[in-house]
Amino acid sequence: MVTDELKKRIAGEIALSTNPGSTMKKWRELFGISQAELADYLKITPSTISDYENNRRKSPGIQVIKRFVDALIALDERRGGMILKKLIVETGEEEPIFELHDFPKPVKAKDFVRAIEGKVITNKRRILDIKLYGYTLLDSLKAIVSLPVEEFPKIYGSNPERALIFTKVSIGRSPMVAIRVSSPKPAIVVYQGLSDVRDPVARKISEIEKIPIVVTDLDTYEIKMKLKKYER
Repeated sequence: MVTDELKKRIAGEIALSTNPGSTMKKWRELFGISQAELADYLKITPSTISDYENNRRKSPGIQVIKRFVDALIALDERRGGMILKKLIVETGEEEPIFELHDFPKPVKAKDFVRAIEGKVITNKRRILDIKLYGYTLLDSLKAIVSLPVEEFPKIYGSNPERALIFTKVSIGRSPMVAIRVSSPKPAIVVYQGLSDVRDPVARKISEIEKIPIVVTDLDTYEIKMKLKKYER
């Protein structure tokens, strides 16, 4: 995931720095987090943070660096993840074609839809009977254009009883056509960024396959944050 790559980049910069304390301070200030706030999250004293940043302690080990980076990310996510989004855009890191997320136990589809502030467009009654074991985020354009047919089953991970969340959707036809001609099938399909699905072909395939279509206005980062509680 992009966030994981960013974590590795920050951690690597600190670990390889000739002045790791100053590098830690740079990243803390870039995220707009005070020493007191960071110390409170890490359950240590602000003076400990100050000692590291001013090189009064020996260079932090990998576990200290990991806790430090995880804290920066978690605290920013509490505020809506604005710095994370900005860093991802500025560094030019791209989202992968698809991103798998699994749940340790099944989640009712109706709860899943509520969590992402979704609206069920087709097969509304089916939502009440479906349980999901995870979800997959897909860049719809890349998935249709760049993902080889033989690779398509990989988007289902270990269990096809999951939601496929398509991003960058215009009318919704292509994802449903791809689902129609491939196997296995998802439990539900979510279109991110659409308020409705007016394409008759997409709706018809949904009815034939008995796969509910859901739409949500949340962006992909917000979706992941809303669903994080189910991945614990």
